[in-house]
Amino acid sequence: MTVIPANRATVSRIPLSRSRVRTGGLDRPLLLATGAILAIGALLVWSATSHNTALNHGHPTAFVLRHVVNIGIGLVLALLVTVTDHRWVRILTPLVYGASVVGLLLVLVMGSTINGSRSWLLIGGMSLQPAEFAKLAVVSGMALVVAERIEGSRRRQVGTVEVLLMLAIAGLPAVLILAQPDLGTMLVLAATVFAVLAVAGVGARWLGALFAAGVAAAVMVVTSGMLKSYQLDRFMAFTNPGLDPRGAGYNTTQARIAVGNGGLFGQGLFHGTQTRSGFVPEQHTDFIFTVAGEELGLIGAGLLIALFVVVLWRGLRIAVRAEDLFGRVAAAGIVCWLAFQTFQNIGMCLGIMPVTGVPLPLVSYGGSSMFASLMAIGLLQNIASRSTSLFR
Repeated sequence: MTVIPANRATVSRIPLSRSRVRTGGLDRPLLLATGAILAIGALLVWSATSHNTALNHGHPTAFVLRHVVNIGIGLVLALLVTVTDHRWVRILTPLVYGASVVGLLLVLVMGSTINGSRSWLLIGGMSLQPAEFAKLAVVSGMALVVAERIEGSRRRQVGTVEVLLMLAIAGLPAVLILAQPDLGTMLVLAATVFAVLAVAGVGARWLGALFAAGVAAAVMVVTSGMLKSYQLDRFMAFTNPGLDPRGAGYNTTQARIAVGNGGLFGQGLFHGTQTRSGFVPEQHTDFIFTVAGEELGLIGAGLLIALFVVVLWRGLRIAVRAEDLFGRVAAAGIVCWLAFQTFQNIGMCLGIMPVTGVPLPLVSYGGSSMFASLMAIGLLQNIASRSTSLFR
């Protein structure tokens, strides 16, 4: 009589502990910080579009409603990635990579040109930018290659074969993106690939050689005429915004004015003078941070940056505590991607980086960027859920 209750107690404790591993594996600070960024982003998109009648055609909430729908779809995608078994994540990685390459090829054949770049596919009234998904595909693809070749061998260092395979995985999408040409995405992808190689354990000689090759390639692209005139004008305007204040330098000048108007506490949500007047081009997409600077001020914009720091910190923590090489490299690659793109976007709004047309992750209006960013967050949560030693 005394043995049965003991056994029942033991049996009842086993599924309880497993349940805690499954449901308690999510990184809560990452979840909360992401949710806060999404909420702030929705308000900023609403403010940037509500008074622009030329953009919303008399419907003040049209863009924010579509933005909320994009967030909802992105959250569903993130949930699917989070709950997918890690073995299936590895199996599906080549399929995701192949789909992104096909999408990039279709863009060159039947894509639509927006703002001088053939980067979009129009499908059923919805526009998709395959280059956004290529970032996640390249990170996960490179992580899979190094994990499959290193984990099953006695070697602990990445060799020449692994480096060449990883470069090949990154190289094909990079060439297709450059052919669009999408310089902003290309810069983000190049920085991400370099970081993934460093995290994977590639030697300093390889990294130095790749850095030198990247600089040489950039010089060749600029001098060979591969870039369009408006892209070169953006770089010239970055070095001297007053060179063409009504042309290439207009965006940078108006962005600086908007951020400067905010002061410490801002002019108040929906009350920014530059925002209400529509002086900043593409303010709901590439220049969304100017809305935060003008209407929320230094404190509000600083809070948004602090939330991004939390996301990046938790991502790095997940990478450090990942229990397999794939998870460690993929998580670190995602962090580097989000970090560089965030810095690039905010930097061009502040005038410390050239205008390259990259969105602010999780904030800017646009479905493709939102979907890819939230899928990346979902992959971080997937890796975190398998790291039982992760301290929360």
